[in-house]
Amino acid sequence: MSKVVEQARDQVRDRILQALGGAVAAGELPAEPIPDFGIEVPGDRAHGDLSANAAMVSARALKLPPRKIAEILAAHLSLEDTYLDKAEVAGPGFLNFFLSPAFYADVVADVLDKREAYGRSDYGKGEKVMVEFVSANPTGPMHMGNARGGALGDCLASVLEAAGYDVWREFYVNDAGNQIEKFAVSLEARYLQIYKGEEAVPFPEDAYHGDDIKEHAAAFAAQYGDRYVQADEQERRQALVDFALPKNIDKMHRDMEKYRIRYDKWFLESTLHKDGELQQTIDLLRQRGMTYEKDGALWYKNKEVLTKKLLAEGKTQDEIDKLELKDDVLVRVNGNPTYFAADIAYHRNKFARGFTTCIDVWGADHHGHVARMKGAMDAIGLDGDRLQVVLIQLVRLMRDGEVVRMSKRSGKAIQLSDLLDEVPVDAARFIFNLREANTRMDFDLDLAIEQSSSNPVYYVQYAHARICSIFRKLAQEGITPRMVQKEELALLVQPEEKELIRHLAAYTGEIIGAAKERDPARITRYCMDLATLFHKFYNSCRVKGEDEPLMQARLSLCDAARTVLHNALTLLKIDAPESM
Repeated sequence: MSKVVEQARDQVRDRILQALGGAVAAGELPAEPIPDFGIEVPGDRAHGDLSANAAMVSARALKLPPRKIAEILAAHLSLEDTYLDKAEVAGPGFLNFFLSPAFYADVVADVLDKREAYGRSDYGKGEKVMVEFVSANPTGPMHMGNARGGALGDCLASVLEAAGYDVWREFYVNDAGNQIEKFAVSLEARYLQIYKGEEAVPFPEDAYHGDDIKEHAAAFAAQYGDRYVQADEQERRQALVDFALPKNIDKMHRDMEKYRIRYDKWFLESTLHKDGELQQTIDLLRQRGMTYEKDGALWYKNKEVLTKKLLAEGKTQDEIDKLELKDDVLVRVNGNPTYFAADIAYHRNKFARGFTTCIDVWGADHHGHVARMKGAMDAIGLDGDRLQVVLIQLVRLMRDGEVVRMSKRSGKAIQLSDLLDEVPVDAARFIFNLREANTRMDFDLDLAIEQSSSNPVYYVQYAHARICSIFRKLAQEGITPRMVQKEELALLVQPEEKELIRHLAAYTGEIIGAAKERDPARITRYCMDLATLFHKFYNSCRVKGEDEPLMQARLSLCDAARTVLHNALTLLKIDAPESM
């Protein structure tokens, strides 16, 4: 939370404890230690700006009704030299506090003093956190799930950075294993069909059927001709993969750049195979007694690991049995490690690099994989709770109220690149980040390009542009903002002014809350509320034409609102235009 808000909360706590001491000294309350108490913002501001439940949690220790305790504490409260204007006893025993004009003045001054640093904190204490997100299969183009995962993952990383964490963004490229073999078989079939015909070379049912495979095969044939038609199968497949895979990965790089996402590292799964880390991880599981051999394959004791974990968490054996837990294959009969084995090795690699917490952003279809991977971390001697997974629900693209599956331009399934050709990046990043990851969402293509207040990103950007316009128009009339004294800022006492300032004061806390909950959508919602509160203030409180000190105070409030809007949009990597 901001420095001013933190001070106000500390003052509430300190003055309640002082009042308790005074009441004990006066013999009105017994000298008993009281439990820690909470300080919250009431749902209805008519009941105050901050509310403490000290009397209610102390009733048992002090052997008095909460209301009586609250009345005694209120009689001993001293609010001198604080941001607190008055206190009231409410309901069953709440102590409600009202903030003074000095609080509102200092919030505005704090924003204008910190400027672009306002909202940032050291809450995370520099803890090293990795956010791995998108990590799309490189055998095909990126889709709508990747679009949402990209916006949420990148904004989550930004929120964590602003909250004081040392953040690393990573993309895991599955350039090894079964999917690459399937990619090779698919490319091979399409390549051979060019020279032998589709009837002579049936296309495998479980291969990749996308047009991108045909395009790669045609490009390969254009460059190499029929040179590989009679080649050894393994040589042909390897040549096709070596040709097509880098192009797919390069396309991913370009798409992410266009989406304003830059990774600290693109980690190749193949490195785990080449440098022996995958085999070391399998050996480690063997050494720890977590594997067994059956039917020629090596298995991981997933059921045993998760059962032990769930029992420790208080689950009954009957509850666990209903989950129908199963063991997992680590190494197939053919000697090839499974994707799961590589995934364990990759996460072991992450923690070995010194990350305290690793956050994975996965599609909802990976739900069943979460407990397995956390359990596997426990199985290799790491703390599975240090691996956290954000699951993203599906996205439906909508146009004219109907679901859209095909691109108007290409007539094919809509890819991330198609979306970014049609929709501004600002709109895509903002709208995909409007809801919590675990909720399904509809993405309205018409709304995303609409220039009206119905479009959420336009609505927020317009508020920023409107403030810039206010300053431009005043400058044309020879009115220049100046430095104002806190006594002048204390003139901001109208309900709309106070409501706007309270929202500005909450910005740092919103960032910390978004970081703690792994929910960057809190920041987009904050932006929309801020835009609404600014419009409400500006329509109710005349800026120009009032007496000079009040006009300057209101201009300072406009500047503070503009600063926080700019900071929040910049955090989300969304433009904050000065005119629209």
